[in-house]
Amino acid sequence: MDYLKTKQVLKTYYGYDEFRPLQEEIIMHTISGGDSLVLMPTGGGKSLCFQMAALMMDGMAVIVSPLISLMKDQVEGLRMNGIIAEALNSSNDEGYNRDIINRCVDGKVKLLYISPERLVGGVLTILQNAHVSLFAIDEAHCISGWGHDFRPEYTQLGQLKQLFPHVPIMALTATADKITKEDILVQLNIKGAKTYISSFDRPNLSLDVKRGYSARDKIRSIEELIRRHSGESGIIYCLARKTTETLAAKLKQDGFSAGVYHAGLPNSERSRVQDDFQNDRVQVICATIAFGMGIDKSNVRFVVHYNLPKSIESFYQEIGRGGRDGLPCETVLFYNLQDIITLRKFANESGQQEINLDKLQRMQEYAEAQVCRRRILLNYFGEISEKSCGNCDVCHTPPQMFDGTTIVQKALSAIVRTKESIGFTLMIDILRGTLSPDVMSNKYNEIKTFGAGRDISARDWHDYLLQMLQMGYFEIAYNEKRHLHITPLGQEVLYGKHGVQLAVISREELSVKSRRKKLSEERRAEWAAIGQGQSNDLYSRLREVRRQLAMEIGKPAFIIMSDKSLQDLVLKRPTTLEAMADVYGFGEYKAKEYGKPFIEAIKQYGGESTDLPFSEAVPFPDVPATPIPSEPSSYMEQQKRLHANAYAHWNEEEDNKLTEYYKQGLSISEIASLMNRNTGGIFSRIKKLGLEGNAGQIATASASTVKNEKRNEYKQELDKLTEMKAEIDRKIEELRKKIE
Repeated sequence: MDYLKTKQVLKTYYGYDEFRPLQEEIIMHTISGGDSLVLMPTGGGKSLCFQMAALMMDGMAVIVSPLISLMKDQVEGLRMNGIIAEALNSSNDEGYNRDIINRCVDGKVKLLYISPERLVGGVLTILQNAHVSLFAIDEAHCISGWGHDFRPEYTQLGQLKQLFPHVPIMALTATADKITKEDILVQLNIKGAKTYISSFDRPNLSLDVKRGYSARDKIRSIEELIRRHSGESGIIYCLARKTTETLAAKLKQDGFSAGVYHAGLPNSERSRVQDDFQNDRVQVICATIAFGMGIDKSNVRFVVHYNLPKSIESFYQEIGRGGRDGLPCETVLFYNLQDIITLRKFANESGQQEINLDKLQRMQEYAEAQVCRRRILLNYFGEISEKSCGNCDVCHTPPQMFDGTTIVQKALSAIVRTKESIGFTLMIDILRGTLSPDVMSNKYNEIKTFGAGRDISARDWHDYLLQMLQMGYFEIAYNEKRHLHITPLGQEVLYGKHGVQLAVISREELSVKSRRKKLSEERRAEWAAIGQGQSNDLYSRLREVRRQLAMEIGKPAFIIMSDKSLQDLVLKRPTTLEAMADVYGFGEYKAKEYGKPFIEAIKQYGGESTDLPFSEAVPFPDVPATPIPSEPSSYMEQQKRLHANAYAHWNEEEDNKLTEYYKQGLSISEIASLMNRNTGGIFSRIKKLGLEGNAGQIATASASTVKNEKRNEYKQELDKLTEMKAEIDRKIEELRKKIE
């Protein structure tokens, strides 16, 4: 295939001058008949890979997707670019669906979007009479039991290679770890497929975690965020349907444009809300994870997680719905204890309890990390990053660091000397010199690393190991009993080629962590570049032209022209259709169909380019300061406050909460933490309310709990004394040697 022809098709239909990394290689490999597994982040350009391959091959490409919203968006976008595409799904009239099938068999459709259920439920047999050029399996991680979103219907796609042995298969996903990647190839019967892994780095997404916020503080922070993005779109993800409704009602009450989306709503209502969001009639969507899968809206400027997500895969996929045009997008994650309790309950009740608990644990570690958050995300997906990003809350307010090279080398040495056959707990036993049954049975007490880290407590070792994992020095092989495997970057540290900075461990527990990000001048210019502020008259005029045109043709504004294309239009100010085709993302077909209104607006404005970069032409708006929630000054003050509240007056609302928590099966300690009281106050109120049995039963439970707490205190004291004894024994031995 001629390289020049490939670039010509890219320019004609998509308005791009260059491919993104790996796109052209994937397209050419597919055209030559090769199978492939494509891993690219959300918004990284996966769709263009199979769309371009389809345009350059004879026949029809079949795109398998579980998402009706994605089908609708992509079909509309393709049609806007002059490409014949159809979506076969339940939202169509069945008569229209039959017409689509007939046209597919007649060779009159270039790209067909279809769900896996409908494909294997009968359409697959019909397609054997059509000229199929390519099968593209989107959201391919759904086929793997190791994936975060396993769907049984996907497993039937393994028959594609048997029925169409000469048709290339392209499996695509934005969220797959190492084990899931391998399983996708096995399940689709394409073990010989070439794997393409694009960078998962989305530097335009800022990453911020806010820990321990109350509901009131969350609302205050969210409303400040919305004001900062006046007139721009955002998504707020919530764990519960009721939360989406309550939050949206509060935002509406305070004057914001907000909609609700969750699986409990009628299909017609969900379609209406999604359409309103796509067409900018609603600014903010408060939604459960049911919303957004496959949403192709390019100008989402902020994504908020009101609660902790269930996995890093889910989190990364959801924040990936922001800033798909490459321009800045803020992401904020709120996190507290109740989220962990709820998500653990969901994981325990799932059909994949062990896997889901592991994934939740990694998500919790991300939220509590003192390491650059982008490094954690990239390392999780197998992309080793050695540098901090400078665009997350940890980088903006970095912890105190120290040279931890020796500590890391000791840990990595333990992994290597045990032939990568140990997990976290056993490694800590080895490093601490603990003669546990597992250590003795495997003779790990005989290796050189045994006891090399006895000067560091077990708790601190656990924290340091998490930092090492998050920085990519080793990885967890979940399919090998969670054994730890050293990475190439870890090898370099072990053999002294790189030093390591670790974060000093802080034990202070804060009920609220509020960090106000200070945007640099460069970031302010970036935000200005997407049209914040109203001083750039031409930008405002062209944005209005886009809105009016979208209303006339009944399409979302971003499908006509993305914010990034609008920015390029202001910079270039074309006054002819030929020049219009040079605007980023505005191909020849789209320029001819929709270019005239923009050209007329530019001519009326004067048609002259500004000498200043657009980011300087539009000032960054001043953002009013928001009061920062107060924080307890110390652990002791927090304990005094809890003690004071222990037997304070209980109101009806608190009694209802206590009853609900107790019936959920939460422990007394968990209830005490959630209700800001100590365990004594909780025990007293449980007896008063007569929950689950008589006072004697509660007293027994109380005594048992107190006994367990005392046992833990004794164990902690014993650990301290044991450490002291080990240190004294070591010094005694040193003195004896000196005397001898």
